[in-house]
Amino acid sequence: MSRLTRSQRLDRLPYTRKHNRLLMGSGVGWALDAMDIGLISFIMAALAQQWNLDNTQVSWLASIGFVGMAIGASLGGLLADRFGRRQVFALTMLVYGVATGLSAFSTGLVVLIVFRFVVGLGLGAELPVASTLVSEFAPKRIRGRVVVALESFWAVGWLAAATIGYFLVPTIDDGWRWALALGAVPAAWALVIRFALPESVRFLESRDRHAEAEAAVQEFEAAAGTTTPEAQRAPEVFDEARRVTYRELFGPRFRRTTVALWLTWFGVNFAYYGAFIWLPTLLSQNGMTLVKSFEFTLFMTLAQLPGYFAAAVLVEVWGRRATLAAFLGGSALGAVLFGMAPQISAALFPGDESAAYALALGFGCMLSFFNLGAWGALYAITPEVYPTTVRASGSGAATAFGRIAALAAPLLVPVLLGLSGLPVLFVIFGGMFVMAMVAAMFLPEYRGETLEEV
Repeated sequence: MSRLTRSQRLDRLPYTRKHNRLLMGSGVGWALDAMDIGLISFIMAALAQQWNLDNTQVSWLASIGFVGMAIGASLGGLLADRFGRRQVFALTMLVYGVATGLSAFSTGLVVLIVFRFVVGLGLGAELPVASTLVSEFAPKRIRGRVVVALESFWAVGWLAAATIGYFLVPTIDDGWRWALALGAVPAAWALVIRFALPESVRFLESRDRHAEAEAAVQEFEAAAGTTTPEAQRAPEVFDEARRVTYRELFGPRFRRTTVALWLTWFGVNFAYYGAFIWLPTLLSQNGMTLVKSFEFTLFMTLAQLPGYFAAAVLVEVWGRRATLAAFLGGSALGAVLFGMAPQISAALFPGDESAAYALALGFGCMLSFFNLGAWGALYAITPEVYPTTVRASGSGAATAFGRIAALAAPLLVPVLLGLSGLPVLFVIFGGMFVMAMVAAMFLPEYRGETLEEV
């Protein structure tokens, strides 16, 4: 009988309470991230009125966090490959939780922008690290589904942000301060991550910490009611020939994958954050009351959940690449239809405001469904395309490049809106989704394979 590596032993296990504990612990952290990012879109709309901010000032408030996220994603991935996934995960949550809580006491725009930059550092570093940690424990036959399930917590967090935005921000004095104060919860959750979640077995092996790696595998086997006799365990030696350096991401072996992955991340980030960060403000500027625009965004957010569920099923049926490309194509169509909704409504239902609202909401939900399903598939495929020693840093680099688009989009929205109007703006978003879709077709497919085989 051939001996089993620790990775193979983890891959053959059923999904257990240990996996669920890891997913839930990481997922709550992911949801808190989404809540923080989502809250700023509602706070922007409120502060634009309360502080009399112009579109340029509002766009900087939206974008500055993504400057921090771009830096944080690169640093977080590198640190996670050096010091461990769990340690960096907990530290980044502590950083952005404390900074978010302190930002509730901001006395003006400049102070708030500084805090949002620090928040971005923590957020940017956390997201690729969390998905890497979960993917390295999930059994290979359902690995994509588990990572999409992790990403689905984003919708939960954004829904929490929309709920807070709808019921709290516009209804009480300085409601935005109370909303930011709630964003300090991740600082406490960092303790749960640090002491309750396991460290990656694959990381521990790459650092020759074999006793800890073996103990972690045995805990997961015990949860599944199985053990692997010592005679069936493979030698506990990390093959140095498997060690890949960061520089090799741009070498002949990975260059095509890196370029395709970076372009996919760029297109998705530009379209998503350009649309969703500005959405409540755009709606309120086009005639909706602040409360009504928050209600509209809340309904659109609900459409994210079935998008995630569909992607979670399809990544194990169609594969990651096909699912990602299909959902990006649906996102492109949804973006164009949403931007053209006023013209379509005027042609089909002239003068009917309720029909115009319903049509715009339907197209918006379509955009939300496909867009967030695409995010789920993207997070499923990203940690799989690189080996263990550069998995977090490679994922972080792609995320960081995407955050450049997330930074640029909110700054460009008022410019593009002034030059061409809402329809052309969303056609541009649709074009970015198409670019991401084409790039995604050049990504490798590793459905059902052990991560060390890539």
